[in-house]
Amino acid sequence: MPSELRPRNWDGLALIASPDEISSVREEEEQDKNSPGVHVDSAASSGTTLGMLVRDLRELEIAGPSIPDPERIRLIRHAENSRGGLPIYAIEPGIDDPDWLEWQSLWADEQVRFRNLLATLFRNRRWSRLRNSAINQVESHKSVNADLGAAATVCAAWWAEERTGLTPSLIARRDKRIAARLRGALSDLRGVDGGDSGAGAPTLLVPVQQANLYALESILSTCDSLEKVGRE
Repeated sequence: MPSELRPRNWDGLALIASPDEISSVREEEEQDKNSPGVHVDSAASSGTTLGMLVRDLRELEIAGPSIPDPERIRLIRHAENSRGGLPIYAIEPGIDDPDWLEWQSLWADEQVRFRNLLATLFRNRRWSRLRNSAINQVESHKSVNADLGAAATVCAAWWAEERTGLTPSLIARRDKRIAARLRGALSDLRGVDGGDSGAGAPTLLVPVQQANLYALESILSTCDSLEKVGRE
């Protein structure tokens, strides 16, 4: 990511990932140091949507693709080393959360329904269509060159393909939970229920897929629930 696009002033980091995912980032980084590109090569040969994403990104003149995400690692290290340590929040619940386990079970059931299994047969054709339609969704910026803009387009297509097997009710259930936990993380950062939103209030940085930005903003604006989230 160009340095001009990186937020400079923030007081806490909320990652839309589970506690286990955040812990595994360092493990994956160490594995990649010992065997450079091992995770990318594995993803590229997996035959999954992630493999299609990696394949297309490899064709562009960009710094990547890389697994684990170097930007996520940079943000985690910045949080750990700044001002004695900034709070880090895992916004996806852990494996011990019954409601989240139920959601994942419903998601898995949906993947093996006949219509979704049939959809995998036409994935390559659909991928090309999604990639073309994603062009208009990507915002331009003076610091983003053509290859980086193309990478954003491919990532938008990947995001759309990942949601193909989800029903609207599953998407809504997940997004509402994520929004409630984001509000909980912000409340914890600000130290009060609901939080002080005035000038000088702490800022929570939430990295998200560009393609998901407006949907997440919309659900946050209508979310009236707050779920407490602890610090990692």
